[in-house]
Amino acid sequence: MVISDIKSLLRKEAEAVINIPVTDQFEKAVNLIYTQVHKKKGKLITCGMGKAGQIGNNMATTFSSTGIPSVFLHPSEAQHGDLGVVQENDIFILISNSGKTREIIELIDLAKDLIPGIKFIVITGNKESLLAKNSDACLLTGNPPEVCTLGLTPTTSTTTMTVIGDILVVLLMKMTGFSNHDYSLRHHGGYLGDKSRKAAITDKK
Repeated sequence: MVISDIKSLLRKEAEAVINIPVTDQFEKAVNLIYTQVHKKKGKLITCGMGKAGQIGNNMATTFSSTGIPSVFLHPSEAQHGDLGVVQENDIFILISNSGKTREIIELIDLAKDLIPGIKFIVITGNKESLLAKNSDACLLTGNPPEVCTLGLTPTTSTTTMTVIGDILVVLLMKMTGFSNHDYSLRHHGGYLGDKSRKAAITDKK
């Protein structure tokens, strides 16, 4: 019983990932981040509430370790002063499965008031949402049904959000030519730091 349930859950999660809509919006998002951060020296700001926020925090740390300076901004804290972290040439990744998260939608106008013309990349399962319509690039999750027995708990949706973040990271690493040496400069400690330094030495030979 348990084994069959596990296999079914894995199959549903895998299908959700495979069915993420692959559109030109991915290329648009990558080019926006490359231009704003790599060329214009702004930073990437990820933002989400609840589970989406945890995904956003993970994205920010992964981007930072691979050459794209990034921070996570909590949308509620943004309304109490933390919006001050936003500067010229920054770009947002806003994450909301429903595309209706109040704090995220409110953040759009607040950020535009501070930095007119600021860019927004949106990750959502709702292409008709107000959030999607206010984006400069919209990456859709495919809105897969949650594997949660209630169909409520963010499970499959957060899996697809994570994968979309991974795709952006890898594409940007390729675009910037991010190397083992570059990685070692940002990751001094632990196994990965040691591995990247050894790989960088090998690359020079």
